[in-house]
Amino acid sequence: MRVATYASHSALQILKGAKDEGFETIAFGKAKVKPLYTRYFPVADHFIEGTYPEKELLELKAIVIPTGSFVAHLGIELIEKMRVPYYGNKEVLRWESDRSLEREWLERAKLRLPRVYNDPDEIDGPVIVKSFGAKGGRGYFLAKSPADFWEKAENLGVHDKEDLKNIQIQEYVPGVPVYPHYFYSKLNGELELMSVDRRYESNVDAIGRIPAKEQLDLELNTNYTVIGNIPLVLRESLLMDIIEAGERTVKAAEELMGGLWGPFCLEGVYTEDLEFVVFEISARIVAGTNPFIHGSPYSWLRYNKPVSTGRRIAMELRRALDEDRLGEILT
Repeated sequence: MRVATYASHSALQILKGAKDEGFETIAFGKAKVKPLYTRYFPVADHFIEGTYPEKELLELKAIVIPTGSFVAHLGIELIEKMRVPYYGNKEVLRWESDRSLEREWLERAKLRLPRVYNDPDEIDGPVIVKSFGAKGGRGYFLAKSPADFWEKAENLGVHDKEDLKNIQIQEYVPGVPVYPHYFYSKLNGELELMSVDRRYESNVDAIGRIPAKEQLDLELNTNYTVIGNIPLVLRESLLMDIIEAGERTVKAAEELMGGLWGPFCLEGVYTEDLEFVVFEISARIVAGTNPFIHGSPYSWLRYNKPVSTGRRIAMELRRALDEDRLGEILT
């Protein structure tokens, strides 16, 4: 058995973690990035060109670890049909990618969510407009009124109300961005808090370096394309809120779609009233775990050794292999 993943997003961490647990590793993707995984950071024992080289992966007895890039490039339909064993529950992907289903899931988990506007003409305050799918924040924008929305929506290909099915309009909640990373083990039924990050986004974070008057003069529009991730350690008094939110999310997934296991992330903000408001869920490993390849304060507290989220996945695979339980965690 070999551990494989698409050569992007968090592949370095996943493959490094797999090698730390004694697995042979496979990266697949664009030929241009091969040296990154085989020479500059030699974490891949095999590199295969192609977005999804199914035949080669089957021959190498690979298990695919999904990432945001893999989901975005292949699409849900192809992933659901893939024959290579997949770590996680594929049913989760539709709930994650459809914002209506996602909201039903998070409401079932009793999380505090921002208001959603079904009609842009009802906008009566600041909103953030998001496209569907794992696109790293690309195409998001802020609006303050119906007229402001329609002027900016053109950039997302939204020309009339018939196009609204591809976007979601959320209340903009001011606060500190917080992205807790979880791991739920289906083998032992326990939730773990792995790490926490915040994103550095272009150009919304860069705009903050420009004086307010000049921002107005330059007429800059905000954009939320993710450039990188910054480690974050929360106040200890907030940790139980974060953990309980993760527990309820897992419980709701069991009721709605047969379970959520492996890594996931709740994406939101903490308000000045210390309320955690969740915007969305990423039901897989997120790139925000990449600063923690040598572990985080939380994984050190639990394991007393370097455990990244990528390595935690490999630890779960190792245990399942040793106990002949792979069928419980692969789809």
